[in-house]
Amino acid sequence: MHLIQILLPLYDNGGRKFGRAAYVGVKAQLSARFQGLTAYSRVAAEGLWRVGKSVRRDDIIVYEVMAKSLNRNWWAKYRKHLEAVFRQESIIIRAQRVALM
Repeated sequence: MHLIQILLPLYDNGGRKFGRAAYVGVKAQLSARFQGLTAYSRVAAEGLWRVGKSVRRDDIIVYEVMAKSLNRNWWAKYRKHLEAVFRQESIIIRAQRVALM
């Protein structure tokens, strides 16, 4: 099994908060495709990264799905879709193998 995590920003690059509809759409798409979803959305996580000498910050929420196989082509296309929806240069989607007990 694979655990796939999608890190989504709460605000665009101009500091405007995204509407609820954007997240509802992602939840619906992922839930339908993977028969479930876990959302870490009650309290925003803080993302930090260095660009040159400055540190940038993002408030993010995390969505997780489980999949038997990892279709890299589908995920690459979906990442591009999310980047357009959330007006981002890059959306992080990460996957790791997991064993269910």
